[in-house]
Amino acid sequence: MSTKTISVTAKMNAGWAIHADIRDHKVTIDQPQASGGTNEGPTPLEYFLFSLAGCIGSIARIAANQEKIELRSMQIQVDGDLNPMGLMGKETEDRVGFQTISVQAKIDADLSEAEKQAFLDRVCLRCPLHDNIKLETEVLHHYIG
Repeated sequence: MSTKTISVTAKMNAGWAIHADIRDHKVTIDQPQASGGTNEGPTPLEYFLFSLAGCIGSIARIAANQEKIELRSMQIQVDGDLNPMGLMGKETEDRVGFQTISVQAKIDADLSEAEKQAFLDRVCLRCPLHDNIKLETEVLHHYIG
């Protein structure tokens, strides 16, 4: 089996903003001003949901090309429901992460409604982020001094 490692290094200085240089792109994660941040960028949770939408869209483009489907456009809405008590350090019986994540897609292609649903199902089966969310993935963390 051949594996590929994708790495991102992020840095936080004073304040809430977290910056990373990813290839030729400068990205920022921040919190809204009401939460103490400076609103320089989306929150980590918003980036997480956007990443899922982006991955589904990218795989849809690949699949459409492979299947000779003229995919004119695709709108992907991702909603995540969570109880913020745990991430705020407060007692809760809920898990800290999203309890549910819902993906809804509008697909502009010459396909029937059933074919659009089947296409979306095939795309989601091929999406690495969808897979990582749906199935358990071991996450390791280490303090490196």
